[in-house]
Amino acid sequence: MDIAKASADEWRKHVRVRGSVEQDREALARLIEYDGDPFEIELYEHASDPRVRLIDRAVRSRVGQYSRHLRRLEERAKRTRDAGA
Repeated sequence: MDIAKASADEWRKHVRVRGSVEQDREALARLIEYDGDPFEIELYEHASDPRVRLIDRAVRSRVGQYSRHLRRLEERAKRTRDAGA
């Protein structure tokens, strides 16, 4: 496996594991209700930015599309091997 592919795989794994901006936004809202820390408010405003939310959804969508693409390729290769055997 070359370095670029390994790096891409690691990045996709990281995107799948981390929470979404929506989850962060909800957690920050709960924290703000609790103590209203100015830094938490700033983070909440950043997480509420429509562009940040749009980019997060697009990145997560792309990772999911690529994962489905890889699964389809594996299934196709398996069917080809089974048909040829």
